[in-house]
Amino acid sequence: MRAVLDACVIFPTVLREILVGVAAKGLYEPLWSARILQEWVLATRKLGPVAQMQAEAEAIVLKMKFQKSMLRDQPDIERRLLLPDADDRHVLAVAIAGSADCIVTFNAKDFPRHLLAEEGIARRDPDSLLWELWSGHPDVVAQVVADVHATAERLSGEALPLKALMKRAQLPKLGKALTA
Repeated sequence: MRAVLDACVIFPTVLREILVGVAAKGLYEPLWSARILQEWVLATRKLGPVAQMQAEAEAIVLKMKFQKSMLRDQPDIERRLLLPDADDRHVLAVAIAGSADCIVTFNAKDFPRHLLAEEGIARRDPDSLLWELWSGHPDVVAQVVADVHATAERLSGEALPLKALMKRAQLPKLGKALTA
């Protein structure tokens, strides 16, 4: 499966680390463009300059680690697309150019299913995508989540209940499955 990750699912650190970790295990192929990664980096501005510098460094690491994931922006495709928010056309254009199966996003209103379906692309929220991957590969996804959980606890210096961490990462369905 090939999936374009929208900037809104790359921004939250725990969510990004789980999505990228599962991709690194070969459960799906992530796709993005320089513009998508730049939107993520710019979104971190509200957290301060250190957070933005960290995001810039992490974006470089993603580009190096997933070299085949980086797609060029597609202005010719973009011009023909109609979405509720014109600023999101570039995401769909990259999905079309990359032969993506889906766009992973929280932004349902700006990526209407019927418009994406016309291009043969589905919209997926990260929780349902990760739950589906967990259903087929529970040990792999559980290990990725355990690694991310351990890192989050180490960085915070305190115990973080997994279910609460998953809820904060907007992954309640996956969190429930992992803690059942």
